Amino acid sequence: MRTLSRLSRSSFSAAAGALKRSPLHDVHIGAGGKLVGFAGWELPVQYAGAGVMAETLHTREAASIFDLRVHGPRDARVKFLEGICVGSIGALKPDQGQYTLLTNESGGIIDDAVFVNRESHTHIVCNAACSEKDIAHLTEQISVFNKANGGSQTVELEIISDQALVAVQGPYAEQLVAGVVDKPGDRDALRNLSFFYSANLTLAGAECIVSRSGYTGEDGFEISIPIPSSRQVVDELLHDQKCKLAGLGARDALRLEAGLCLYGHDLDDTTTPIEAGLAWAIGKRRRKEGGFLGDGTILAQLNGTSPVTRTRVGLVIDGAPAREGAEIVSENGSEVGCITSGGFSPVLKRPIAMGYISTDESSEPGHSLGVRVRGKVYSAKVSELPFVPTKYVKKLKPKSKT
Repeated sequence: MRTLSRLSRSSFSAAAGALKRSPLHDVHIGAGGKLVGFAGWELPVQYAGAGVMAETLHTREAASIFDLRVHGPRDARVKFLEGICVGSIGALKPDQGQYTLLTNESGGIIDDAVFVNRESHTHIVCNAACSEKDIAHLTEQISVFNKANGGSQTVELEIISDQALVAVQGPYAEQLVAGVVDKPGDRDALRNLSFFYSANLTLAGAECIVSRSGYTGEDGFEISIPIPSSRQVVDELLHDQKCKLAGLGARDALRLEAGLCLYGHDLDDTTTPIEAGLAWAIGKRRRKEGGFLGDGTILAQLNGTSPVTRTRVGLVIDGAPAREGAEIVSENGSEVGCITSGGFSPVLKRPIAMGYISTDESSEPGHSLGVRVRGKVYSAKVSELPFVPTKYVKKLKPKSKT
C-alpha cells in the first residue's frame, strides 16, 4: 500500500514557524506568491497581480497549477483496506482510483482519502493535515491485521518522500498536459484517461504518474513527479500562456463551489458519512456486508434504524459571507445549525457556505433560513450541491497505461 499526503484540504494561516518547503518553493517566490503556513508547509495562498478571485475564475476558464507535497506511499491488500474504509476497494480496476472515507469504531470519519489500485500496491492519497494521525491509525490497524492473519496475508506500510504532486486543473488542462508529453503513445493514453484513472507517462523528460482527478470540480490532472524533475515539468507547463499559478485561496474557493468537504471543518471524527451526505461513498456490497470500522452505527443510520439528528447542507446567502462557526437560524430566529465552510463565490458572485442543520429543519433546496454574522442575521436559502456544476471527464471505455 502506498500513501501520498495531499496538501489540498486544510486551513492555513500567516504563522510560519518551522515550516517545511515544497520542491517548488523557488517557483512560488519568483511568481510573487504570498506564503502562509499550511499543514506544516510554507505554501502560497495567492500570487502577485492576481488574487483569489482572479485565480479561481482562471481555473474555471483555462488551467491552473496547484503545488502539493507527497510524503507517503504504502503497500496493502484489499482485505485490509476494506476493513478500514467504506469503499469497495476490491472492485477497482487496474489504475483506477476511488474517493473513500477512513472511519473509526464509532462511525466517525478519521479522514477522507483517495485509494488508487496500482499493479503492485495501492496508493492512498490523504490530507497532509491528517498525515501523522493517519499513519498512526494505519500502523495500529496493520499490526492488528497481521497478528490476526499472518503468513501470506500480512501487509506492510511504506512511507517515502521522493515525489512531488502537482495539480493541473481547468478545461484547458488536457491540452496543456498533452503539450509536454514526450511520446505520441503517451499522448493518446492521456486523452483516453477517464475520471479517477491514472497512467505512467513521460512529461518533459520525467517519468510521472498522471491521474485524471482533482478537488476543484473541474477536469484536470494530479501529477506525481520525482522531486529532482518537478521544477522542469512545471516550467514546461508554464511556458503555455494559458497556464497560470493558483494558490490555496483559489483552491479553497473552487472546492467550496464544487460542494466538496474540507476535513477538520466539514468532516471530523465525530461526524458519520450519513450526516455528512456522503452515503454515496459507501460501496453497494459494503452496504450489505459491512466489515469496516463503525459499520454498525453507519449502516443503521443508512438503513433508517438509527436516527440521524443533523445533515450537511449548502447555503446561498444574501449579505456578508458567513465563516466557520456562524450560527444557522430558522425563520423564527432559533438556532438550528452551524456553518462549517463559507466564503465568497467568484463564479456566482455571492456568498456561499456549507454547514450542518438539525434534521427537524427542512433541508430541501429553496428552504429559507438565516445566518447570524457578527450579531446580524442575513437571509439564506438551502442550495443544491454542488453550487457550480462539475465538469469531470468520464470516458465510456477508459484506458490506462501501466
